[in-house]
Amino acid sequence: MSNERQIQDEDLMDVAQDPEQAHRLRKALKVLAANPNVGGKLQEMAQEVLSGRIGMKDAIQTPGYMDALGDRMSEIRRAAENQTMAEREESREKFAAWQKEQEAKEDEERAERDGPSGNIVTTPRRGGRGGGHRG
Repeated sequence: MSNERQIQDEDLMDVAQDPEQAHRLRKALKVLAANPNVGGKLQEMAQEVLSGRIGMKDAIQTPGYMDALGDRMSEIRRAAENQTMAEREESREKFAAWQKEQEAKEDEERAERDGPSGNIVTTPRRGGRGGGHRG
């Protein structure tokens, strides 16, 4: 898949509400496409969308892809229902740590995307108050 065209965040704006959501959607698709544990139709859908062979809007209207997503969600729900209280607490803690890590990464990516290019350093002007030019 690395040799073929990859969509950009902007290509998902037909389904995303804003550029940030489009960015998160593309990242999620990349995770689904690359994770060998996903497999099947769900992984195929992610790969097809990322390559630009099918649009996200078309993908979510394709019954086979949505059935695969529904099946995966049911598996997740069943696994959660079968957890002990200790396992649930451990999962919550792991998720909280993962979420904090993801937020830090997203903040870093956002700063790189939205920040000024180059190493512009700003320092306060010398001279304090009243040092400006008056006319």
